[in-house]
Amino acid sequence: MKSEEKKYVCLEKYKLTGAQKLYVAFKALVDFFIGLVGLIIFAIPMVIIAIAIKLDSPGPVFFKQQRIGKNGKDYNILKFRSMSQNARHDVAGYEYKEASSYITKVGNFIRKTSLDELPQFFLLLTGKMSLIGYRPSQENETELNTAREKLDLYQIRPGISGWAQVNGRDILASHPTLKAQYDGYYLQHISPILDIKIILLTIYKVLSSKDIQEGMIDGLKEEKVEQTQK
Repeated sequence: MKSEEKKYVCLEKYKLTGAQKLYVAFKALVDFFIGLVGLIIFAIPMVIIAIAIKLDSPGPVFFKQQRIGKNGKDYNILKFRSMSQNARHDVAGYEYKEASSYITKVGNFIRKTSLDELPQFFLLLTGKMSLIGYRPSQENETELNTAREKLDLYQIRPGISGWAQVNGRDILASHPTLKAQYDGYYLQHISPILDIKIILLTIYKVLSSKDIQEGMIDGLKEEKVEQTQK
């Protein structure tokens, strides 16, 4: 195994240190204020997006779905709806065949720009999510959930963005165990510096539309997976 790969292998339970626990508690306060400020700043864009969604296709403005959160408890994630009403919501995004046929015109834009995630600022206020953490999974993502449980990842809150998100996003989504290893790396190294790094990388990834691939990912080449680890 390459040395670059070794540092992401984390398949054993990890308990936060005292300093990390204090930082996680501090993060909860920061997340609340980020959620409040974010909702104020993006209030007008969110109204515009909501109107555009209603005009573009029939159905609700928001998309709600049960996800696994802190301590393994379920909660409802909140996003702007980007797919048609007849789209299946019981499968992970990377498992979709011909995903583009379900994505609406407005949905295509807000997914590529990650504007569909803006309603999650409400979840920062309620304490269900953090700005930075791990992307919350569905109950049926068995392989990913099992790997995360082995890491004891659920001792922290899920995030709008995370270490796996900026190191592969849709590419890593189709490799659950590898994705969990990135989550484990974040858990072990959680700190203000790492969170700031993830925020900056998230901005870069969104602006450059890096690692975005809609629908089923077949025959992913090994070298592509290795690139996500660099």
